[in-house]
Amino acid sequence: MITAIVRFKLPASIDAKKAAELFKSSAPKYERLSGLVRKYYLFDAESRTGGGCYLWENREAAERVYNAEWRKMIAERYGAPPEISFFETPVIVDNSSGKTILDAAE
Repeated sequence: MITAIVRFKLPASIDAKKAAELFKSSAPKYERLSGLVRKYYLFDAESRTGGGCYLWENREAAERVYNAEWRKMIAERYGAPPEISFFETPVIVDNSSGKTILDAAE
């Protein structure tokens, strides 16, 4: 599996409440999205940063979503282009299911 961390700068007009509204309105786009296992929305008021932490089945699935159109949409919606970092995710501890997945990168 692959974890992608997406970050973008937010304008001062977007506080935690506004960020939550924007994030909630975009959530349906990610429901049942092919290759996406889980997504967490991120907000940091101090650094004026928003973003997401995504767990993907593989990098190809992530890159199908993070295309030029998606990057443009993020920039228009939040006021800055996204920065994306990818990480191999070889082990996952999932406390909600009580399992540790040891071969997540395979």
